[in-house]
Amino acid sequence: MEYNFFSATVLLLLVFDPFGSIPVFAAALNRVAAERRRVVLCRECVIAFAVLAAFLFGGEAFLKLMHLSNASLQLSGGIVLFLIALRMIFPSGDGIFGALPQGEPMVFPLAVPMLAGPSALATVLLLGAQQPERKLEWLGALALATIVSALILSVADRLQRRLGEPVVAAFERLMGLILSALAVEMLLSGLRMIEVIA
Repeated sequence: MEYNFFSATVLLLLVFDPFGSIPVFAAALNRVAAERRRVVLCRECVIAFAVLAAFLFGGEAFLKLMHLSNASLQLSGGIVLFLIALRMIFPSGDGIFGALPQGEPMVFPLAVPMLAGPSALATVLLLGAQQPERKLEWLGALALATIVSALILSVADRLQRRLGEPVVAAFERLMGLILSALAVEMLLSGLRMIEVIA
């Protein structure tokens, strides 16, 4: 499966799931002073971007070091994406990432795993491994997806109040459905790679 700048950006946005992350963001920053919330959000987005960029550029070396093939990455990435998609479609009481810690969040859960979670890490690794000559393009797509997610999350409280929880939940389920289809496509690509290798 080949990607371009637009499809890579959309894929990363689906993986980031900013609409589905609105309740997580609101709960994580519930005890943080209002004037600190945007600062914390910007910091967490920068951390997430740095982690994902490191995986994008260091992913190929990491795969070689761990003796992992593109097929195994496709299959494992598809499985992780599918599990995340299932939790988006059928949410549990603790949310997608489980119970949240007390106090001002630092790295967890906003940067990792809300933005730079297993599915996002697998996605950037996959993009970098499939078409390494386009890494700068993928970096741009990652930056755009991070900025869009940050903008959506920066108005999380207002969005939640205006749209209401049912609409936000419907958006999350819709994104989960699209993500599950992408996960299945990744699995099929991985299986096709195995057939070629065999």
